[in-house]
Amino acid sequence: MSSNDHPNTHGAADEPDASHSTTAGVPHILLFFIVGLALSLIVGWGVFPKLLYSQKSQPFDFSHKVHLEQVDQGCQSCHFFREDGTFSGSPRLAQCLGCHEELQGQSEDEAIFVEQYVAKGREVPWRVYARQPDCVFFSHAAHVLGAKMDCVACHGPIGTSDSLKPYEENRITGYSRDIWGPSIAGFKHNSWDRMKMDDCAECHARFDVIHDSSVQTKRDACFVCHK
Repeated sequence: MSSNDHPNTHGAADEPDASHSTTAGVPHILLFFIVGLALSLIVGWGVFPKLLYSQKSQPFDFSHKVHLEQVDQGCQSCHFFREDGTFSGSPRLAQCLGCHEELQGQSEDEAIFVEQYVAKGREVPWRVYARQPDCVFFSHAAHVLGAKMDCVACHGPIGTSDSLKPYEENRITGYSRDIWGPSIAGFKHNSWDRMKMDDCAECHARFDVIHDSSVQTKRDACFVCHK
């Protein structure tokens, strides 16, 4: 019998199974994908926001609760509308002098305020949590006086706070985190958790027409909010 007549005892048995090799690699690829996705989510949703924002303190602490207990007109005692309808914003030093020309109590923050600002006639450089980009126009009068919105709707129950929260500044834009909100995904539980364009648009969509005698004005045009 010639060599060609002998059955092949090696051949197919020794050849690798290509389909088996490919199938065996799938779990590893899937595992790498899951681990990579998990790490991406941890970095993107957990680590990155912490790096993106830097915490900065206010010049000194301030208790809204204590001050509201001492005034008669609530928030309007310090944050009021001028005769021309413009909003006063953060209180000026002149508004504080009636009570703080001398020390009130023995707290460290009171001492800082009186010694560093009142005695020197310096305005307090408050960091404004709700400071909007320069291209945005916002009218407090239209919302508070016109739409009868409560301050809490945008600012939260700040009147009950004993101290100011940390000011978180975006390292890239320089704006407060309050503009974006605590969740980088944009989720929110309360109306005051963030103040983005879609939050404003949602409200404007519900009340999109101002009825002023015979005049009807749409409030959803671009120029209403943007300069």
